[in-house]
Parts: sequence; C-alpha cells; structure tokens
Amino acid sequence: MSQSTITVGIIGAGAIGNVHMSSFAQVEGAKVTAVADTYLPLAEQRAEEYGIETVHADPQTLLEDEKIDAVVIGVPNQFHASLAIEALKQGKHVLLEKPMAIDSKAAHSILEQAELSDRILMMSHQLRFKGLSRAVKKLIDDGDVGRIYNAKVGWLRKKGIPGWGSWFTRKDLAGGGPLIDIGVHMLDLSLYLMGNPKPISVYGSTYAEFGPSRQGIGNWGTPNWEGYYDVEDLASALIKLENGATMSLDVSWAAHSAGLTEDPFIHLMGTKGGVSIVGDKGTYVTHVDNEVVEREITPLEGEEDRFQMIRHFVECIREGKQPITSALSGYTNNRILDAIYESSRTGNEVKLD
Repeated sequence: MSQSTITVGIIGAGAIGNVHMSSFAQVEGAKVTAVADTYLPLAEQRAEEYGIETVHADPQTLLEDEKIDAVVIGVPNQFHASLAIEALKQGKHVLLEKPMAIDSKAAHSILEQAELSDRILMMSHQLRFKGLSRAVKKLIDDGDVGRIYNAKVGWLRKKGIPGWGSWFTRKDLAGGGPLIDIGVHMLDLSLYLMGNPKPISVYGSTYAEFGPSRQGIGNWGTPNWEGYYDVEDLASALIKLENGATMSLDVSWAAHSAGLTEDPFIHLMGTKGGVSIVGDKGTYVTHVDNEVVEREITPLEGEEDRFQMIRHFVECIREGKQPITSALSGYTNNRILDAIYESSRTGNEVKLD
C-alpha cells in the first residue's frame, strides 16, 4: 500500500470506541473518516467531537464503503465474529477489540476468514506495547531470564463490576465476566512474554459471589437496573503448557482480596532470573554468588501504548506483515478461556489438542 493516509471506520461509538477515536486522532498516517453505531445519536455525538465526516446507524453500510481501508470493531463480544468476518470479506483491514470472540468456535471462524484474506487482522492488546512490557520482553529475549517454567498472573479488583445489567454482565452478549474481560489481557501478555508456548490443559473454577446481589459495582460502564447478571465475578485457573511450564491465573471484578494488590500483575520465574510487572513497576531478580540481587526494570522509551499499537497496525497494513497481536494469538486466548469455563462447569481438567 502507498504512503497515503489510511482511512478508518470505527464500529461502536461507546466507551472503547471513544478511546480508539481519541488515539487515532493523535497518530499520523491514519484518519477516522466514519463511525457506526446502532444508537445513532451517540455516533453523531462522536462525529461532532472528533470531526468525523460520515455517520452510519448500520455497520454494514460502513463496511460496504469502498473509501474505507480499515475498521476498528469495538462492540459487545457477541458481534465480534460476524462483523470481523464481513469486514474481511469486504476487503477491510481489521483492528479487533479483545476478546477475539464470544467463544473459541466463533474465534476460529474469524481465524479461517483471516487466513483466506489478504488483509490484516490485528487484536487490540495494547498492554504488549507498554514501555515496561517491551523492556521485560527484551530482557527475556536477551537471555537474562532463561527458560521460563512458572508464571503467576492476575488482576484482582476489589470493587469493579462494570455496567451492572448491561452487556458486560450478560453471558449471551459478553461470554463471561472478568475472565474474558480483563483476564484475557493478562493471559495474552503473559503468553507473549513466555514465547507463546502452546497450551495443553486447563483446570479452573469461577465464582459469582457479588454480582447477583448487586455488590462490588465499579465506575466503568452504565448500569441497567432492568437488566441482569449471570457471569462470574472471580476466576482462578492453572494452565499447563507444552514446554512444561505452568501458569496460574486469578482475576476478579469484585473480591475480598485483603492484602493483595489491585494492580494487574505478572510474575515470571526462569532458570537464570525472574521478572515481575506489578502495575507500572517492573523488577528483575537473579542470584549472584549465591546472593539474591534485585533491580528495577526501566521501561523503554516511546509513545503511549495505544499510540504504539495503532502505529504498528498502520505499519502492518503498509508492509503486509503479520502483527504481533495476530489472529492466531486471539484464537489461542479464546481456547484457554473456553477451557476454564468448561472446567469450572464440569469440575474436570480440560485437555487441549
């Protein structure tokens, strides 16, 4: 593709769509020229705020617009697959919000279409682009950690249920609760830092101890008190990987997690050293002359993570290369999420072929 400006349409004018509009407005090389939302007044509001030329009430009309090069999909999880597949069929590049789909079957259908297409499908996992994440990845790639054999990963919010009664808390629209919402971020970043080892089995449990009684409600999203809550508010899992490593994953929207950080965390233990990310702080630990030595990890310089992510998306479109947050990574994440839910339902380990 030439160096002309890449035209972008954003499907979904809600909170996450607003984040993307704000980010694209500050990055050269791409311009949002259209927005679509089934609630037209909100799409019109966003268009006025960001100077967007065209507004659609139907995503299909945006996808059929030949002047649009790429789309961002930021709608409830249930609609990811149908919109992503149609976008690829219409010849659009796709930046798809996490999770890839509401379940692994739907995610696989996206993956199949992406493999048939000559267009880019990139998952919107911005945590990979943070300066601290990139610094940790460099340490690992430089061999300072050695073989990573154990990971402890999670994000335990004490009071953060989003939009009670809205699509966030409905299994038919979201697919699940904190596991598929924030857990997928931690799962994705951890697997990436570990070198993307293949998952082979999962054992997990989920719990709904706060949401059904309307407790633990946070500030994200708009509550719908006429709606309902039928997802988990805490999930815990053990994931075994093909290279022999194990990962424990613990996430919650609401929990009496006394003494535990509410920041997202990743602790990776390797044969030569260990790395930790807790919020915005990184630590490296190793042994020197049988003594424990720790040092702070300095984040790599660069733009804010979402700007880095968008620049990578634009670069992949221009150069025809696969993004680091590929369609396959999104599908792998969905497979693990499905297995955790299945294990919780049956009480058994779930093996992945």
